[in-house]
Amino acid sequence: GWRGDAAAELYRIDVRGALPVNAARAPRVVIPFATEPRKTALGSLAVDPRSGDLFLGEENGNRIYRLGSNQHLRPVAVGLNHLLGGSTMALDRLGRLIFIDYASPETHLRAESPLPPSLSWLTEEGYRGPVVFRIDVHEDRPLPRRADLLPPIFPRNGTIGTDREPLWRLIGVTAAGDDLVFLSAIGEVFRLGPDGELRLMARLPAGHYHRTNLATGSDGSVFVCGGFHIRQIFRISPAGEVTIVASELGDPGGIVIDDTGALYVAETALHRIIRIIPAGRR
Repeated sequence: GWRGDAAAELYRIDVRGALPVNAARAPRVVIPFATEPRKTALGSLAVDPRSGDLFLGEENGNRIYRLGSNQHLRPVAVGLNHLLGGSTMALDRLGRLIFIDYASPETHLRAESPLPPSLSWLTEEGYRGPVVFRIDVHEDRPLPRRADLLPPIFPRNGTIGTDREPLWRLIGVTAAGDDLVFLSAIGEVFRLGPDGELRLMARLPAGHYHRTNLATGSDGSVFVCGGFHIRQIFRISPAGEVTIVASELGDPGGIVIDDTGALYVAETALHRIIRIIPAGRR
Protein backbone atom coordinates (compact mmCIF):
# COMPACT_ATOMS: atom_id res chain seq x y z
CA GLY A 1 0.00 0.00 0.00
CA TRP A 2 1.14 3.55 -0.67
CA ARG A 3 0.92 4.33 3.05
CA GLY A 4 3.10 1.35 3.89
CA ASP A 5 0.38 -0.29 5.97
CA ALA A 6 -0.70 -3.07 3.57
CA ALA A 7 0.87 -5.80 1.45
CA ALA A 8 -0.75 -4.35 -1.69
CA GLU A 9 -3.49 -2.12 -3.06
CA LEU A 10 -5.10 -3.06 -6.39
CA TYR A 11 -7.06 -0.85 -8.76
CA ARG A 12 -9.08 -1.81 -11.83
CA ILE A 13 -9.36 1.12 -14.25
CA ASP A 14 -11.37 1.07 -17.47
CA VAL A 15 -9.16 2.91 -19.96
CA ARG A 16 -12.02 3.02 -22.48
CA GLY A 17 -13.67 5.77 -20.43
CA ALA A 18 -12.73 9.37 -19.76
CA LEU A 19 -9.04 9.87 -18.95
CA PRO A 20 -7.17 10.66 -16.77
CA VAL A 21 -8.74 8.85 -13.82
CA ASN A 22 -8.11 10.11 -10.29
CA ALA A 23 -7.04 6.88 -8.61
CA ALA A 24 -7.42 8.46 -5.18
CA ARG A 25 -11.18 8.36 -5.76
CA ALA A 26 -11.30 5.00 -7.55
CA PRO A 27 -12.40 1.76 -5.85
CA ARG A 28 -9.52 -0.42 -4.71
CA VAL A 29 -8.83 -3.76 -3.10
CA VAL A 30 -6.56 -3.59 -0.05
CA ILE A 31 -4.60 -6.74 0.82
CA PRO A 32 -3.45 -6.53 4.45
CA PHE A 33 -0.21 -7.92 5.74
CA ALA A 34 -0.37 -11.53 6.87
CA THR A 35 -1.07 -12.10 10.55
CA GLU A 36 1.92 -14.44 10.80
CA PRO A 37 5.41 -13.05 11.52
CA ARG A 38 6.39 -12.81 7.82
CA LYS A 39 5.22 -9.37 6.61
CA THR A 40 6.08 -9.64 2.94
CA ALA A 41 4.74 -7.08 0.45
CA LEU A 42 3.48 -8.12 -2.98
CA GLY A 43 5.68 -6.90 -5.82
CA SER A 44 4.84 -8.83 -9.01
CA LEU A 45 1.59 -9.31 -10.91
CA ALA A 46 0.28 -11.34 -13.86
CA VAL A 47 -3.29 -11.37 -15.21
CA ASP A 48 -5.13 -14.38 -16.62
CA PRO A 49 -6.98 -12.85 -19.63
CA ARG A 50 -9.52 -15.69 -19.67
CA SER A 51 -10.71 -15.51 -16.07
CA GLY A 52 -9.47 -12.10 -14.97
CA ASP A 53 -7.74 -13.74 -11.98
CA LEU A 54 -4.64 -12.00 -10.69
CA PHE A 55 -1.43 -13.79 -9.73
CA LEU A 56 0.58 -11.91 -7.13
CA GLY A 57 4.11 -12.69 -5.98
CA GLU A 58 5.84 -11.79 -2.74
CA GLU A 59 8.67 -9.35 -3.37
CA ASN A 60 11.87 -10.92 -2.04
CA GLY A 61 9.66 -13.70 -0.71
CA ASN A 62 8.78 -17.34 -1.19
CA ARG A 63 5.15 -17.51 -2.35
CA ILE A 64 2.78 -16.74 -5.23
CA TYR A 65 -0.95 -16.17 -4.71
CA ARG A 66 -4.09 -16.01 -6.87
CA LEU A 67 -6.78 -13.40 -6.32
CA GLY A 68 -10.04 -14.56 -7.89
CA SER A 69 -13.30 -12.77 -8.61
CA ASN A 70 -14.46 -13.61 -5.08
CA GLN A 71 -11.57 -11.44 -3.78
CA HIS A 72 -10.12 -14.37 -1.82
CA LEU A 73 -6.33 -14.61 -1.83
CA ARG A 74 -5.14 -18.22 -2.20
CA PRO A 75 -1.55 -19.51 -2.44
CA VAL A 76 -0.73 -21.30 -5.71
CA ALA A 77 3.03 -21.81 -5.26
CA VAL A 78 5.15 -21.97 -2.11
CA GLY A 79 8.70 -22.99 -1.27
CA LEU A 80 10.59 -20.61 -3.56
CA ASN A 81 14.07 -19.47 -2.53
CA HIS A 82 13.91 -15.81 -3.51
CA LEU A 83 11.21 -14.31 -5.75
CA LEU A 84 12.00 -10.79 -6.94
CA GLY A 85 9.51 -8.07 -7.83
CA GLY A 86 8.66 -6.80 -11.32
CA SER A 87 8.16 -9.31 -14.16
CA THR A 88 9.56 -12.40 -12.46
CA MET A 89 6.39 -14.29 -13.36
CA ALA A 90 4.10 -14.42 -16.39
CA LEU A 91 1.43 -16.53 -18.08
CA ASP A 92 2.16 -18.30 -21.35
CA ARG A 93 -0.32 -18.60 -24.22
CA LEU A 94 -1.81 -21.75 -22.65
CA GLY A 95 -2.44 -19.97 -19.35
CA ARG A 96 0.38 -21.73 -17.50
CA LEU A 97 2.21 -19.80 -14.81
CA ILE A 98 5.93 -19.20 -15.39
CA PHE A 99 8.13 -17.91 -12.58
CA ILE A 100 11.83 -17.35 -11.90
CA ASP A 101 13.60 -18.41 -8.74
CA TYR A 102 17.31 -18.32 -7.94
CA ALA A 103 19.59 -21.10 -6.70
CA SER A 104 22.66 -20.53 -4.55
CA PRO A 105 23.80 -21.59 -1.09
CA GLU A 106 22.84 -18.12 0.15
CA THR A 107 19.32 -18.06 -1.26
CA HIS A 108 18.64 -21.57 0.03
CA LEU A 109 18.93 -20.07 3.49
CA ARG A 110 15.93 -17.87 2.64
CA ALA A 111 13.83 -20.86 1.58
CA GLU A 112 10.87 -22.10 3.58
CA SER A 113 12.29 -25.64 3.61
CA PRO A 114 15.58 -27.38 2.69
CA LEU A 115 16.09 -28.66 -0.84
CA PRO A 116 14.67 -32.17 -1.41
CA PRO A 117 16.86 -34.93 -2.87
CA SER A 118 15.26 -34.42 -6.32
CA LEU A 119 16.83 -30.94 -6.60
CA SER A 120 19.98 -31.45 -4.55
CA TRP A 121 22.04 -31.59 -7.77
CA LEU A 122 21.63 -27.82 -8.07
CA THR A 123 23.86 -27.17 -5.06
CA GLU A 124 25.93 -30.35 -5.23
CA GLU A 125 27.19 -29.33 -8.68
CA GLY A 126 27.91 -25.83 -7.43
CA TYR A 127 25.19 -24.28 -9.60
CA ARG A 128 24.49 -20.63 -8.97
CA GLY A 129 21.91 -19.09 -11.19
CA PRO A 130 18.29 -18.79 -12.26
CA VAL A 131 15.79 -21.61 -11.94
CA VAL A 132 12.61 -21.38 -14.04
CA PHE A 133 9.40 -23.25 -13.23
CA ARG A 134 6.11 -23.73 -15.08
CA ILE A 135 2.86 -24.91 -13.51
CA ASP A 136 -0.65 -25.36 -14.87
CA VAL A 137 -2.91 -23.92 -12.19
CA HIS A 138 -5.98 -25.18 -14.08
CA GLU A 139 -5.03 -28.83 -13.67
CA ASP A 140 -7.18 -30.92 -11.39
CA ARG A 141 -4.48 -31.03 -8.75
CA PRO A 142 -4.40 -29.54 -5.27
CA LEU A 143 -2.92 -26.10 -4.68
CA PRO A 144 -0.53 -24.72 -3.61
CA ARG A 145 2.27 -26.44 -5.53
CA ARG A 146 5.62 -26.75 -3.81
CA ALA A 147 8.29 -25.18 -5.97
CA ASP A 148 10.95 -27.02 -4.00
CA LEU A 149 9.52 -30.30 -5.34
CA LEU A 150 8.95 -29.24 -8.96
CA PRO A 151 11.34 -30.12 -11.81
CA PRO A 152 12.53 -26.85 -13.40
CA ILE A 153 12.15 -26.21 -17.12
CA PHE A 154 15.51 -24.42 -16.89
CA PRO A 155 18.07 -25.66 -16.16
CA ARG A 156 17.13 -29.22 -16.92
CA ASN A 157 18.65 -31.92 -14.75
CA GLY A 158 22.14 -32.73 -15.90
CA THR A 159 22.44 -29.97 -18.53
CA ILE A 160 24.69 -27.57 -16.58
CA GLY A 161 28.34 -28.01 -17.42
CA THR A 162 30.98 -27.16 -14.83
CA ASP A 163 32.96 -25.27 -17.49
CA ARG A 164 30.09 -22.90 -18.27
CA GLU A 165 30.23 -19.29 -17.09
CA PRO A 166 27.51 -18.69 -14.46
CA LEU A 167 24.50 -16.77 -15.72
CA TRP A 168 23.71 -13.35 -14.40
CA ARG A 169 20.49 -13.21 -12.47
CA LEU A 170 17.37 -13.35 -14.64
CA ILE A 171 14.98 -10.66 -13.41
CA GLY A 172 12.13 -10.68 -15.92
CA VAL A 173 10.17 -13.05 -18.16
CA THR A 174 7.47 -12.79 -20.81
CA ALA A 175 5.94 -15.35 -23.16
CA ALA A 176 6.50 -14.95 -26.91
CA GLY A 177 4.55 -17.64 -28.75
CA ASP A 178 5.90 -21.01 -27.67
CA ASP A 179 9.13 -19.42 -26.41
CA LEU A 180 9.98 -17.54 -23.24
CA VAL A 181 12.03 -14.33 -23.23
CA PHE A 182 14.16 -13.38 -20.22
CA LEU A 183 15.99 -10.25 -19.14
CA SER A 184 19.16 -10.39 -17.04
CA ALA A 185 20.31 -7.86 -14.46
CA ILE A 186 22.90 -6.44 -16.90
CA GLY A 187 20.56 -6.03 -19.88
CA GLU A 188 21.07 -9.30 -21.73
CA VAL A 189 17.90 -10.65 -23.34
CA PHE A 190 17.59 -14.40 -23.87
CA ARG A 191 15.08 -16.63 -25.62
CA LEU A 192 14.26 -20.09 -24.25
CA GLY A 193 12.82 -22.46 -26.83
CA PRO A 194 10.99 -25.78 -26.43
CA ASP A 195 14.36 -27.56 -26.73
CA GLY A 196 15.44 -26.07 -23.39
CA GLU A 197 18.36 -24.10 -24.87
CA LEU A 198 18.84 -20.52 -23.69
CA ARG A 199 20.00 -18.33 -26.58
CA LEU A 200 21.09 -14.70 -26.58
CA MET A 201 18.51 -12.54 -28.36
CA ALA A 202 19.80 -8.98 -27.80
CA ARG A 203 21.93 -6.77 -25.57
CA LEU A 204 20.45 -3.60 -24.13
CA PRO A 205 22.59 -0.57 -23.23
CA ALA A 206 24.91 -1.25 -20.29
CA GLY A 207 23.57 -0.45 -16.85
CA HIS A 208 21.95 -1.80 -13.73
CA TYR A 209 18.50 -3.19 -14.54
CA HIS A 210 16.35 -3.20 -11.43
CA ARG A 211 12.56 -3.50 -10.91
CA THR A 212 12.06 -4.06 -14.63
CA ASN A 213 9.00 -5.24 -16.53
CA LEU A 214 8.51 -7.01 -19.86
CA ALA A 215 5.59 -7.27 -22.28
CA THR A 216 5.09 -8.93 -25.69
CA GLY A 217 3.36 -7.30 -28.65
CA SER A 218 1.07 -8.99 -31.16
CA ASP A 219 3.87 -9.07 -33.76
CA GLY A 220 6.25 -10.87 -31.40
CA SER A 221 8.17 -7.75 -30.39
CA VAL A 222 9.30 -7.60 -26.76
CA PHE A 223 9.07 -4.37 -24.78
CA VAL A 224 11.41 -3.88 -21.82
CA CYS A 225 10.79 -1.25 -19.18
CA GLY A 226 14.27 -0.51 -17.84
CA GLY A 227 13.26 0.42 -14.31
CA PHE A 228 14.62 2.82 -11.73
CA HIS A 229 18.19 3.28 -12.97
CA ILE A 230 17.75 3.00 -16.74
CA ARG A 231 14.53 5.05 -17.11
CA GLN A 232 13.95 3.94 -20.70
CA ILE A 233 11.62 1.63 -22.62
CA PHE A 234 13.10 -0.55 -25.35
CA ARG A 235 11.49 -2.47 -28.18
CA ILE A 236 13.20 -5.64 -29.37
CA SER A 237 12.02 -6.89 -32.76
CA PRO A 238 11.66 -10.64 -33.42
CA ALA A 239 14.97 -10.34 -35.32
CA GLY A 240 16.71 -8.89 -32.25
CA GLU A 241 16.90 -5.22 -33.33
CA VAL A 242 16.75 -2.83 -30.35
CA THR A 243 15.09 0.60 -30.53
CA ILE A 244 14.22 3.13 -27.83
CA VAL A 245 10.52 3.85 -27.34
CA ALA A 246 10.77 6.41 -24.52
CA SER A 247 13.44 7.99 -22.30
CA GLU A 248 13.81 10.10 -19.15
CA LEU A 249 10.85 8.47 -17.44
CA GLY A 250 10.15 8.88 -13.73
CA ASP A 251 11.09 5.49 -12.22
CA PRO A 252 9.10 3.46 -14.78
CA GLY A 253 7.60 0.34 -13.25
CA GLY A 254 4.88 -1.89 -14.66
CA ILE A 255 4.24 -2.04 -18.39
CA VAL A 256 1.39 -3.61 -20.38
CA ILE A 257 0.38 -3.49 -24.03
CA ASP A 258 -3.19 -3.53 -25.35
CA ASP A 259 -4.66 -4.95 -28.57
CA THR A 260 -4.01 -1.67 -30.45
CA GLY A 261 -0.32 -1.67 -29.58
CA ALA A 262 -0.58 1.12 -27.00
CA LEU A 263 1.73 0.87 -24.00
CA TYR A 264 0.66 1.69 -20.46
CA VAL A 265 3.57 2.54 -18.16
CA ALA A 266 3.55 3.25 -14.42
CA GLU A 267 5.81 6.19 -13.58
CA THR A 268 6.31 5.45 -9.91
CA ALA A 269 8.18 8.65 -9.05
CA LEU A 270 5.35 10.77 -10.46
CA HIS A 271 2.48 8.63 -9.09
CA ARG A 272 0.86 8.24 -12.49
CA ILE A 273 0.27 5.88 -15.40
CA ILE A 274 0.93 7.14 -18.91
CA ARG A 275 -0.16 5.78 -22.29
CA ILE A 276 2.22 5.69 -25.27
CA ILE A 277 0.37 5.38 -28.58
CA PRO A 278 2.21 4.03 -31.65
CA ALA A 279 2.98 6.62 -34.32
CA GLY A 280 0.16 7.02 -36.84
CA ARG A 281 -2.56 5.89 -34.44
CA ARG A 282 -5.02 7.87 -32.37
